[in-house]
Amino acid sequence: MKKLILRWKRSLWGREDGQGMTEYVIVVALVAIAAIGVITAFGDNVRNLFATSTEALAGKASSTSGARTVDDSLRQSRDLNDFAAEARKRR
Repeated sequence: MKKLILRWKRSLWGREDGQGMTEYVIVVALVAIAAIGVITAFGDNVRNLFATSTEALAGKASSTSGARTVDDSLRQSRDLNDFAAEARKRR
């Protein structure tokens, strides 16, 4: 009987079955808290950045980014010779 009680105590105190899962849950909770903090701090900036990028890709002028609409002079076809000549002009 005494051996049975000792074995039962060892099995209760010596178990580590849920340790890995508990550590995983703690790490996931910390990552979630960090993500919420980052989104709270930088959410508006990221939203404005994507809005500006979307407007620029659509060809619309944006007052926040300085992007301009595409006109015909910017649509000229260029090859490497034209590119080099244009680069020399801008120096």
